[in-house]
Amino acid sequence: MNKILVAVMMALGLTACSNQDDLEAWMEGAARDLKVSIDPIPQMTPYEPAPYDVASLLDPFNSAKIVPAGRRGNRGSGPLEPDYEARELRNNIMERYALESMNMIGVLNLNNQTMAAILVDNLVRQVKLGDYIGVDFGVVTQITDNEVTIKEVVENQNGEWVERINTLKLQVKEGA
Repeated sequence: MNKILVAVMMALGLTACSNQDDLEAWMEGAARDLKVSIDPIPQMTPYEPAPYDVASLLDPFNSAKIVPAGRRGNRGSGPLEPDYEARELRNNIMERYALESMNMIGVLNLNNQTMAAILVDNLVRQVKLGDYIGVDFGVVTQITDNEVTIKEVVENQNGEWVERINTLKLQVKEGA
């Protein structure tokens, strides 16, 4: 059986050699008819620098880019615009924190005056009607058993000052 296999392999090898010669002859014939043309390299234009005039461009670090257009150069206008200087003079600790960082934890009644207990920065603070609270010029307008109502003055997308009502809800712990 091995002798037959060897004989078949030799016959195939000889056949492959004859096909190889045919293949090489065909490749040589095809290469003769082939004409290769390569386009010449395009002519390079000389570099001309573009003028860059920065005097007419807006400074990317100028704060005017983030101030609404209606507010630029328009300080002191509008009946609702808050008084920044009065805020500095008040120096109220509760105006340094955003309402989102505050939690109402209770209500107090001292000398017939209702006050809310507010937890902010791990300290309990008391607020009453008329107190300033929050970073958006908020004023406490109502205190109930369940919430504190605050009227804030904020700037809208047009640069106009508008009033907004916000609330702090009573935070109750489960199981208390």
